Amino acid sequence: MFKNSSLKASFKTGNSTDKLLTQNRNINQNKFNKCGVYQLTCHDYNKIIGQTGRPFNVRFQEHFRDSKYGNGKSNFAQHLIDNKHSITPMEDIMEILHITKKESMMNTLERFHIYNVTRLENQINDKCRIKYSFIFDTRIHKNSWREHSQP
Repeated sequence: MFKNSSLKASFKTGNSTDKLLTQNRNINQNKFNKCGVYQLTCHDYNKIIGQTGRPFNVRFQEHFRDSKYGNGKSNFAQHLIDNKHSITPMEDIMEILHITKKESMMNTLERFHIYNVTRLENQINDKCRIKYSFIFDTRIHKNSWREHSQP
């Protein structure tokens, strides 16, 4: 069809890094019954990013149990214990960042959000595991530029 014209065919994918790394906008009422990447925030605004293949409410109960019994299995629970914070209701401290199936993309999404809160220096996750990422940095700066340029 295009042989005798100066037009060239090209294709565009819908799987851009921008789309893949932004928060889901279709998080519904039953969000705590799903799985994916989440963020917990304590009293002093320190954050921990995590992922779970089980429902979010099940994972939250594990953090709750760990803080109650002080068994040290959860970094978030250990932070609460060390700083003498009490755990508040799930709806107050748990933010669902992405609803996704347990697969390699979940690991990438978790790393992206850990990278972002590490940059802001208010995270509980292991800072030693975080390495510079040009792709993550570009995405964060692009989003930051967008927020500041809107009226």
